[in-house]
Amino acid sequence: MKKSLGLVLCVMVITLSSFVAHKFYVSVTQVEYNKEQQSLQIITRVFIDDIEEVLRQRYDAKIQLEPNAESPNVDEYLEKYFDQKITFIINGEEKPFVFLGKEYEDDLILLYLEIENINSLETFEISNQVLMDLFEEQQNIIHVKNENIRKSLILEKRRDTGMLKFSE
Repeated sequence: MKKSLGLVLCVMVITLSSFVAHKFYVSVTQVEYNKEQQSLQIITRVFIDDIEEVLRQRYDAKIQLEPNAESPNVDEYLEKYFDQKITFIINGEEKPFVFLGKEYEDDLILLYLEIENINSLETFEISNQVLMDLFEEQQNIIHVKNENIRKSLILEKRRDTGMLKFSE
C-alpha cells in the first residue's frame, strides 16, 4: 500500500512539475542600416520586469518602469546601463550610439538607439551583455538588415560577441 501511494505521489509530482511556467530570458535587437541618413537605427526589446530588476540592483532599489507611474531618472539609468553593456564595432571601428528614447509595449520596453555617420556597412560586430550579469540563461538576439540582406546572431553569456560580414 505504501509503495503504491509513493508511486502515485511521484507520478503526480512529475505531472504537475511539467505545467510549471519556465521564465524565458531574452532580448531582441533590430539594427537597420539607413543609407540615406548614413546611420544605423537600432531598436532593442527587453522585458520590463527583467530590466527593472537590473536597474533596481544597480541604481535605485525603488525604481518603477510603468508608463503611468515611471520613476525619475529612468532614461538616465537606461542609457548608462546600455552604454556599459553594448559595444558596436562598425567596419573595424568602435562607434558610440545615441540613446534616442524608449516606449512601453505590453510587457516590453523598446529602446531606440542610433549610430550616426556610417557611410557603408561592410562588417558589424557587437558585444551585447544586457541582463547577462543578472540572468545566467539570458540570450540576446540580434537581427541586422543592410539593404536587402538580413543576418542574425544569438549571443549568450559564454559568447557575448558576434560579427557579421556584408562585404562578401
